[in-house]
Amino acid sequence: MNTADSPETQTTELSGGVTKRRTVLADGRELFYFDDPGTALGAERAVDARTLDPRPETATMRQDVLTGDWITFATKRQNRVMMPGADADPLAPQTASNPSEVPSLYDVAVFENRSPAFGPALNSATGGVPAAVNPTRGLDDLAELGIGRTRTSVGRCEVVCFSPEHSGSFGTQSVTRARTVIEAWADRTAALSALPGIEQVFPFENRGEAIGVTLPHPHGQIYAYPYITPRTQRLLDSIHRTVPDLMTRVLDSERDSERVVLQGEHWTAFVPFAARWPLEVQLMPHRHVPDFAALSDAERDELAPLYLRLLRGVDALYETPTPYIAAWHQAPVHAGRETVRMRLELTSPRRAADKLKFLAGSEAAMSAWTAEILPEDAAERLRSAIASIPQP
Repeated sequence: MNTADSPETQTTELSGGVTKRRTVLADGRELFYFDDPGTALGAERAVDARTLDPRPETATMRQDVLTGDWITFATKRQNRVMMPGADADPLAPQTASNPSEVPSLYDVAVFENRSPAFGPALNSATGGVPAAVNPTRGLDDLAELGIGRTRTSVGRCEVVCFSPEHSGSFGTQSVTRARTVIEAWADRTAALSALPGIEQVFPFENRGEAIGVTLPHPHGQIYAYPYITPRTQRLLDSIHRTVPDLMTRVLDSERDSERVVLQGEHWTAFVPFAARWPLEVQLMPHRHVPDFAALSDAERDELAPLYLRLLRGVDALYETPTPYIAAWHQAPVHAGRETVRMRLELTSPRRAADKLKFLAGSEAAMSAWTAEILPEDAAERLRSAIASIPQP
């Protein structure tokens, strides 16, 4: 065992009573344990004694000259594990029969993805990470158009394990555990934003096989992109074409509407005015905050139970758990931080107990949406579902 004071494990006390412990896996990837306040776990963490193959080379991005989008080709991701049983869960704590990714029992664990879409190479060498052969050259360079343009997919992809249990989701966690995950998101957002070549950090959770989840273990991911994502570029353009406080005005309008489903002192959840999906909810802080790292302790404390209540309300809509994507949009690292407010965008294709909305024709090919459910009706159903469940 390595103790918290050994060279292999570095300990940091975070807000909310959370303790972070940094170590490395057998192939050099970083692993972070985030311990709950008052955790029953000791300070010791086991060494990862596996013999692992070298990490795959960093993927390459190609530009679609017709749209300007950058597409990453991460071919090593083809061999990912698909829905393993509990005895082969790669996100569970290691056992003698299961050489998983996490050596020790944990509360929350975050580690570098073994087969990432971005990274491990960065724009310049740092912390033992190699520099990219063909690095990105800034946002102006990425915005230029040309046939056959490529860049190294610099960046980083991390896995966030919400619990050591084999099954569940964020919504099945306790308030204490949810607060620990929020602290982990804030810590990792700050750290990833500081890496060379990173332009945006995106925490998210995919939930359910209908979404394409390959592991039943309660977990999410964090992507650190070498560019500003297309969705955020469109948002920046809308702000540029209207007013700098556009997101404040949107929130004020929604808070005055019948589409609010849940609100607290610091946060409001609402079905947006022009919701595309059968189930679509946004959760936004009342104060202008660009990302998790900028949230106050009070905002983080309220978010934990409020977000759990929202997710449990989503599950109360039907007799079986609802598939969803919980996407935490954050401001870019260098651009738009005074105008882009962080927000959750939770979407689900579920339009009835036994029906899903599939994107085809108009939506998939042209991004021209047709919605079947009025946002006001969707909000009323979700409010009723939330009211039917106990406080977390």
